[in-house]
Amino acid sequence: MVIKSRKNYYEILGVTPDSEAGEIKSAYRRLARKFHPDINKAPDSVRKFKDILEAYEVLADEIKRKQYNMVNGFYKTSKSSYKTEYKTNPQHKTNESFTKEPSAEEQEAPTSDNEIYRKKFFKDSINSILDEITRSHYSQKQQKNIKNGDDINTDISISLEEAINGTERILNIMHKELCPNCRGRKFINGSKCSVCEGSGEFTSHKKITVKIPKGIKNNAKLRILNEGNPGFNGGKSGTLYITVKIEKHSNFEIDGANILYKIPITPFEAVLGGKIEIPALSGKINLILPAMTHSGQKFRLSNQGLKTNGKFGDMIVTVEIQLPNKLSNEEIKMYEKLKKMSQTNIRGNITND
Repeated sequence: MVIKSRKNYYEILGVTPDSEAGEIKSAYRRLARKFHPDINKAPDSVRKFKDILEAYEVLADEIKRKQYNMVNGFYKTSKSSYKTEYKTNPQHKTNESFTKEPSAEEQEAPTSDNEIYRKKFFKDSINSILDEITRSHYSQKQQKNIKNGDDINTDISISLEEAINGTERILNIMHKELCPNCRGRKFINGSKCSVCEGSGEFTSHKKITVKIPKGIKNNAKLRILNEGNPGFNGGKSGTLYITVKIEKHSNFEIDGANILYKIPITPFEAVLGGKIEIPALSGKINLILPAMTHSGQKFRLSNQGLKTNGKFGDMIVTVEIQLPNKLSNEEIKMYEKLKKMSQTNIRGNITND
C-alpha cells in the first residue's frame, strides 16, 4: 500500500525528515500526552490527537515512511539535511517516482490485514499513552499523599529486682496499616471491603525483643525507632515508645532514683553497734552500725539505687529497734539488772508545755 497523504507528518510531530526513530517516538509520546482528550479539554485536542497518531503510525514504520517520503518529495540534499519537493511546483524537476500519479491498484482501499494492523496500532498506542498517564498521575498523587506512620505507646511491668539488674522482655506489638485490599477506602464497588470489613485498616502483630537496661527508673520511657505503625506512600514508620512500670516490692520502696529500705535491729546492736547485712537487690551489702544507734536513724548506701540521666541513685536504709517476740528467763533477769543499774532518765526533758 502506498501512503498517499498531503499532511506534513514531520511538522505535526515537530521533527525533521532526518530524525532518528528514537526521536520520533519521543516526540510522539510527548505530544500524545499533551493532547490526549482525557487530559486536554481544548476543542481541537481530538483532531490534533488523531493527527499525531496518524503521523506516528506512518513515520514509526520504516516501509511506510519510505513510501511517504517518496510520494511527498522528501529526499536528502546533503548528508545532514532533507528537502521537500512537491509535484505541484511547476518550476521544479522531480524524479518520476516522486511525481507520478499512483495507480488504481495503489489507490485501492487497505486490505483486511492492513485494517487489522491499523486498529491494533491505534489500540496499542492509546493504551500505552493511557498507562503512562495513569502511572504518572498515580506517582504524583503518591508523592502528594506521603504520610508517616503513627507512633505506638505501650506499657510493661517489671519487678524491682529486674529494674536493678536489667532484663529482657518479648513484646507482642499490634501494628495498624492501610488495608491492602481497599487501600484505606473502606469500600470496593459500593460494598464494604471484605478484608477489613469497612474499617480501612489492617492489623498485624509483631514480636519484638526489648532489652531493659539495669538501674532503670520507674516510668522511664524506652524509644525504638521504626517499630511504630508503617508509613504510607513511602512515608517513614513511626516510633515505638515503651513506658516501664516497676512493681511494688514488699520490703523496698522507690523514691525517684533512690531505694528506701527499713531494717530491724536489736537493742544490743543499737547500743553496741556492729556489722549487719543488708539484703540489697544487687546482692547482700554490709552496713556498719555505730554505737548508740537510734531507732529511725537513716544510713545512705551510695550508687545502690536506680539509674537516671546516666547516674545511679542511692539506697537509704532506716533502722528500727525491735524486741524479739519471746525472751528467756535469763534475758529478762539481765534487763532487770540493767534497769537497776541505769542512772539515766530519758524522759527527764519532757515538759507539759
